[in-house]
Amino acid sequence: MKTSLVLVAIFGAALLWVADTRAADTPIASNAKTEPVKVQKANYELATHWTGTKVGKLVFDTAVTPHWLESGDRFWYSYETSHGRHFYLVDPVKKTKIAVFDNARMAALLTAITRTPYDSQHLPIRTIKFTKNDTVIEFELQVDRDADIVGTQKVIGGDTQTDQVSTGGNQDLDDANDVPQQGRGRGNAAAPANPRMKTLYFEYDLASLKLTLPPEFTPEARKPAWASLSPDEKTIVFAKKNDLYMMDAANYALAIKKADDPNIKETQLTKDGEENYSYARRVSGTEQQQQQQREENGDAVTQQRDKTGRVPPVAIHWSKDSKRFALVRRDERKVGDLWVIHTLENPRPTLETYKYAMPGETSVPQTHLEVFDPAAKARKEIKVDRFKDQTLQIFDAPVTARQRERQRMDPQWLADGSDKLYFGRTSRDLHKVDVCVVNTVTGDVKIALEERLNTYVDIKPLRLIANGEELLWWSERDGWGHYYLYDGSGNLKNQVTSGEFVTEDIEGLDEKARTITFTAEGHEQGENPYFTHLYSIKLDGSGLKLLDPGPASHAVAMADDGKYFVDNSSTVSSAPNSQLYDHAGTLGLDLETTDISALMDSGFHMPEQFQVKADDGLTDLYGVMYKPFDFDPNKKYPIIAFVYPGPQTESVTQTFSPRNQNVALAQLGFIVIEVGNRGGNPHRSKWYHNYGYGNLRDYGLADKKAAIEQLARRDAWIDIERVGITGHSGGGFMSAAAMLQYPDFFKVAVSESGNHENNVYNQWWSEKHNGIKEIDAADGTATFEYSIDKNSELAKNLKGHLLLSTGDMDDNVHMANTMRLADALIKANKRFDQFILPGQRHSYGVDQNYFFWVKADYFCKWLLGDFDQRVDMTEVDPQPPRNANGAGGRGGRGRGGAN
Repeated sequence: MKTSLVLVAIFGAALLWVADTRAADTPIASNAKTEPVKVQKANYELATHWTGTKVGKLVFDTAVTPHWLESGDRFWYSYETSHGRHFYLVDPVKKTKIAVFDNARMAALLTAITRTPYDSQHLPIRTIKFTKNDTVIEFELQVDRDADIVGTQKVIGGDTQTDQVSTGGNQDLDDANDVPQQGRGRGNAAAPANPRMKTLYFEYDLASLKLTLPPEFTPEARKPAWASLSPDEKTIVFAKKNDLYMMDAANYALAIKKADDPNIKETQLTKDGEENYSYARRVSGTEQQQQQQREENGDAVTQQRDKTGRVPPVAIHWSKDSKRFALVRRDERKVGDLWVIHTLENPRPTLETYKYAMPGETSVPQTHLEVFDPAAKARKEIKVDRFKDQTLQIFDAPVTARQRERQRMDPQWLADGSDKLYFGRTSRDLHKVDVCVVNTVTGDVKIALEERLNTYVDIKPLRLIANGEELLWWSERDGWGHYYLYDGSGNLKNQVTSGEFVTEDIEGLDEKARTITFTAEGHEQGENPYFTHLYSIKLDGSGLKLLDPGPASHAVAMADDGKYFVDNSSTVSSAPNSQLYDHAGTLGLDLETTDISALMDSGFHMPEQFQVKADDGLTDLYGVMYKPFDFDPNKKYPIIAFVYPGPQTESVTQTFSPRNQNVALAQLGFIVIEVGNRGGNPHRSKWYHNYGYGNLRDYGLADKKAAIEQLARRDAWIDIERVGITGHSGGGFMSAAAMLQYPDFFKVAVSESGNHENNVYNQWWSEKHNGIKEIDAADGTATFEYSIDKNSELAKNLKGHLLLSTGDMDDNVHMANTMRLADALIKANKRFDQFILPGQRHSYGVDQNYFFWVKADYFCKWLLGDFDQRVDMTEVDPQPPRNANGAGGRGGRGRGGAN
């Protein structure tokens, strides 16, 4: 920010503090007892060249997403480079990759029909659909509503039927020779997002190479957000107000065409739903704002509510035969309220109220398992109580590629019939998990297996073999995440995977061959243990095989039949590569390698990977270093640690990510690092992952400090006297804690939306990772004891420069976390800085880019001594205008979040 910051702290009355503006050559000193900082000029010009927006013009797609066809093993994908977006059809059996269409010819065909100019690099086609036994593709594009097109098109379906007419008659164009042919056209199913535009629907015949605008077209209806469809799509369940309703397929078709058609017949299934004990899914304020932003950007969205009041139900889990469904209903009636204020709302600020359970509280959500028989309009609540304040989870069948392609991802429960439902039951302290099966006819519940641990039990989805004759279960009982095979009665048969590595998701299960394919980390000796690979193994634990070799992190997309998979691999310092393999790990085709030539020609330098020891001198930590692209080893550079403590993830980038903000931050004149810490990642041992259990504030700090000290000893150009730290959410919490625990080491911190007071953060995350003690009384009742260290308790230790920031509408890490730390700093008579982003939630939405430069300015002042920031922040990338309530632009997610 090219200005002296005007920073506001709000405590009953507003306190205003203005930072001193000094000449750029004036030495500055922090509150810590250190020598004055030697002034260095920050390289704003270089930093502005490497923002995410500008890097996005140098690097385009970095991965292949296969869209598997219904006929055979073929798939299509699109891939964008500096030459435009191209579509390819891959035949794994023939090992061929061909263009779905020629871009230049398609541009000519579209120009002729729409009378709107296109060329091969700027085709407006973003996705396609294969139809008619995969011999024809369909796609749509928008043109000006008043455009004079060749042909007419009538759309059938949607709330209205729109005729799109132009002079010039009906025409097809033959792609082979551009000869006009007699043909048809088609139109738009519903009003497009932009009222100035209309949507045209096209068909392209792959054999004849003809592009057609059909005169009539019925688009496949977009599934509304309020609808849960049974697998046979004959029953649709939704909510109104707080109760469940259903309709059949015929009435659903009417509702898709016209939501308030008076002929629609609905059946009410429940009458006991009420506020905060509802069958309707609660849509958070953040979700509502994100949807509003997408609508304003013209993105296709599905409405959370239609004009009749239909809204999404709680998660509906269907039996595969569509005869029953189950749900978990949460009773939050006794849970305390929390609030944020829409300060920018017009004409008056408004209050947003929501339920929010905090750790250690007596009143937390209570979960209930219910099973419905739609045909009989009957409901049965299953008696599942065992643990006080327990939580419930229904185990679902994995979503198939075909379901994702059709956007039919309504959960289906594991068992093949409708009389058997598997679910998990977890104690509040997370030390105990039961895997249970219920007879949905009688309501009888049996425990299939139990999992116990003295920290917390993490689980993955249960898998069935032969519809429950055997169970495949993931556990960390031996200190590493592995799969175990049980018989249907819950007796352990054998451990399937074993060793000092962590298995992740099952990607394929071949019951006939008794083989699973799964992802895992840490198995390959000499590699970064965070690199993910795909493996296969027999259910008896024999025949472990690596399927996608190469020292990189691999992400796979497998066909439903398991015959082939696409592997996308990269490291933080290498270009991504996409390849096709068969189920045995045989390479079939090289699909794409990301073109980074423009990036490198522009002066980009890859980040450097490094390895150091934790503070114990034993544990290996892995990190990434970003240097200025004008790096001079003869100079001294301040170092900034970008942090996130975990425990559910670490803030260490493992894959190619040139748009990372740390790239731009380094260009100002800093060494920026990301490095792990004990307790920071579940992809290593359970010991590593749970290292911080019971010490949630301080557990990762010593490792961050030790890593920086080792790097400074190794590299003389790192200035150990100028150490900064920053992070968002959990990283904001850690940044402030570092300044307070090691005030003579960390000199400057920018702490974004930190959960500084975990006693007012959400119940689930805080209790899980810090621990809560269950006290069992003689009468069988239980109570819970909870305590946790808070950053405010260390406020008196502050010596350096600390900037606290938060969005005033954060409904995740409430701004009370930041305000309580600020209050403690004031009471301790400490100078600090504070920045409130009006109208913003946890991720800062449209203001993310603005705040990046606020953060950059802060480090430039207090680590470089460069106070030459003027009032106009010209470095900010252009953003869409904000609307009246502070939303606008594309809201993104922050680098983490405490949960």
